[in-house]
Parts: sequence; structure tokens; C-alpha cells
Amino acid sequence: MYGGPDVPPALAAIDTATLRRDLFTLAGDSMRGREAGTLDEMRAAAWVADRAREIGLRPAGDDGTYFQFFPMRRLRTADGARVVLDGTPLEAWDEAAIVAPVDAALSQVPMIWIGTASGDSLRRLDLRGMAVAARLVAPARPPVSWISLRAWRYARAALNERIATLADAGASAVVLVADDSTDGAFASMLPQLRRGTYNVDSAGTARPTARIPAVWVRASQLARVRTARRLTLNLRAESFVYPSVNVVAVAPGRDSVARTEHVLFSGHHDHDGVRQPVEGDSIWNGADDNASVSVGMLAIARAWTRAPGRRSALFVWHGAEERGLLGSRWYAWKPTVPRASIVAVLNADMIGRNHPDSAALLGSQPPHRNSNALVDAALSANRRVAGFAIDSSWDRASHPEGWYFRSDHVPYARAGIPSIFFTTLLHADYHTPRDAPERIDVAKLARVAKWMYATGWAVSETAARPGVVPGFRLER
Repeated sequence: MYGGPDVPPALAAIDTATLRRDLFTLAGDSMRGREAGTLDEMRAAAWVADRAREIGLRPAGDDGTYFQFFPMRRLRTADGARVVLDGTPLEAWDEAAIVAPVDAALSQVPMIWIGTASGDSLRRLDLRGMAVAARLVAPARPPVSWISLRAWRYARAALNERIATLADAGASAVVLVADDSTDGAFASMLPQLRRGTYNVDSAGTARPTARIPAVWVRASQLARVRTARRLTLNLRAESFVYPSVNVVAVAPGRDSVARTEHVLFSGHHDHDGVRQPVEGDSIWNGADDNASVSVGMLAIARAWTRAPGRRSALFVWHGAEERGLLGSRWYAWKPTVPRASIVAVLNADMIGRNHPDSAALLGSQPPHRNSNALVDAALSANRRVAGFAIDSSWDRASHPEGWYFRSDHVPYARAGIPSIFFTTLLHADYHTPRDAPERIDVAKLARVAKWMYATGWAVSETAARPGVVPGFRLER
């Protein structure tokens, strides 16, 4: 049964029929998109834990359970926000959006319209203590035309740059009217701006970080804004905590000594939840992102329990990845096994789309490569088991997506643990309701799961732990 590091013994346990069944459940409409911090995420986590129990994985969370709950701190603009121009309100979260949570109480403050003034023309104006109304202008470094979520990125860059410039010029508040390039992103960004910001809660509090209150207004309100002379704002930031959860399970190794060490398989079970409808569909299912990996990890667990490796396999389905890698940040900080026992992290995100014979391995080249031995094991496993053509371009520091920094291996790499990232990369349905289970290439999903399994098996069977590249530092 056990043929050494080059012969993963239970590949047949990873089958497309079971993957498809699990995928259509976890990414089905009944899970409502699994938004972090909601009952939908808890339902998905409970489903994953139940499957782990059925497979025979042992609980490895807190207090003898499959769960590691962690506090998620949310900072948002409280209900009742008021934006008033010359005595007439703008409808918050319809005509106007609050760009960032902030406490602000301004009454009939003089407001000046500066249009598209920037550079030298802006420096000639005395804006100290004034509320400033302006048109959004193109950011100095707009995102490239083919980047994912470009409309959102463009609008965010334009907002941040314009607000910072006007704050530096002395403005006490700003009202920004969308230009032609950002007005189309207004509706899609409203839910995110209204949700606010999230973080793991370690300090027990959160305070607004915005320098000045900033309001973003639809282009249809241009005439009202440019003629208004007085601004009244009543904004309040509120902060509260509620839980998200990691699902943690282990398949013990067969060697009485080596089983105290762990090969960690990593993914996230959350997605975007229920949001604004697109073509009549309001459930953002997240089939590729990241139900594909969640069910792939279950398949790997079936293989591992059928034929245990020397080392133990630790499976962590992280919560709240979409909120900023919160679950993996928490687990890397507070692991339920000794941190030193984690010999490698094999993380994956989105493994079921694009060309059937292509994939990517991030963390395989400098400056992201933190373990030569782990990368070599993954590339060798690909040659033996999967046979993918590896797209290396997305792992370059110069790639504008910065995709390496957007998944759950990052906190582990920063903690000095050998880490790699398996993915089949982005596609046009990324973060839309069209990321649905029927669009997944289940055969490709199975190939990537077998590749991950074969890599983890090699790490488990090799006597020496994969080392970390001396002097590795993971910073942008």
C-alpha cells in the first residue's frame, strides 16, 4: 500500500461523482452564498464539519470540536446617516454613499464647488476648513484594462486619491460626484461600502480611521451638488463583534513519532452571500471561490483516511477569507496544534475553471518562494499525477493582480511556515452570481485535488521537513 513519497496510494478515493455531489450542495442556493459572519456561513461550516466526521477525520478545533470560533470586528456607518445640501436631504445608500465610517456632525457648513480642479489649479484655492464639492477625476495610476474587478478598483483608486488630495488641501469634508468612469460602479459598490470594514478582534475596539467625512454621489445628482452652498452631515460610526469560524479536523498519521507533525491542507468555506441582483440572480454562490477547494479538501481527506501518511494531515477550512484572510490570520496566530508541528501549508483557492490543462502554483518563485523543497515536491507531483502546464506569470511580483497576497497561505508564510498556493486562476465570473456549480469543470477540480494530495503525501513520507529559504521576508 505504501510505496514511498512518489506513489500516493489512494488516488482513486478522489472521484468526480462525489466531488460533484458535494459541490452542488455547498455552492447551491440553499447555502445562500455563505457570507462570513452570517448564519449562512455557520450552516456551511456545520455541513463541512459533518462531512469531515462522516469521512472519519477527528475533531481538531477547540474543546474537542471541529470548530474554532474567532471574533470578527466590524466597523460601519450606523443607520440614520444624513447628508443634506441646502436643507434638502440626499438619500443615504441610494443617491449618496458614505465612503468610510466616521463620526461627523456638521451643520450648515459653507461648501465650495471646485469641479475637476487638481494640481496647480487646486493649490491656488484656499480650502482650509471648507466643505468641498468636486467631481471625481481619473486616478494617477489607473488599474490596467484587463485586471479583475476593474470598475471597482478604478472607483476605489479615484475615491482614495481625490479624498487624500482634498484633505491635504485643508478640506473639512468632501462631497464627490461620480464621473462617467465611476458612475457605473456606484450601485455595485454600495453594498460593500454599507457593510463597512472587518478585522479580527484582538484589541476589543475599533475606531474610525478616515481623516475627513467623504460622501460619494451618483452622477445624476451633479446639478444639485454643484449649486449647493451649505452642507449638513450627521454620521456615526459603530463597531461591534460577531463570530466567524474555522473548521479544523485531522487524519492521524500512521507513524507513532511522525504523526505529531502536520501537513496542513488549507482553503476557505465562505463567499459573498446575498447581494445586489445580476441578471435576476442575487445569490453569489462562490462555486469556484471557494467551494471547489472546500470539497476538494474533503476528497483529499477521504484518500488520507483510506491510506494514512507517516505524518498527520491537518485540514483547516477557514472562515471570513473574503473579509481579509481573517480565519487564516487567526489560525496562524492561535493554531489548535503546536505551530512548530506544522511542516507545510498546501493552500488552494479557485481550482475548477479555465483551460482544462492549465494551472498555477504560487509561491514557486522569488520573492514569494519560501521553501525550495516544498516547491520541488509540488512540481514533481504535478509531473507524476496531474500533468498541468504551469502558468508562472501570476506568481511574479510585477503582476498587477497581486494574486499571491489574496489567499489563506499568506499568514502562514509570514509566520515562517513553508507555504504554497494551488489555483487555476481568475475568470470573468469571479465575484459575481455567475460563479455557479454548473460552470465548474469537475474533472479538472479532481486533477488539482489529486495534485495537492500527491504533494502532501510526498511531504508526509519524506523524512526531512521542507526547509524555509534563509532570510525569507514576505512584504510587498
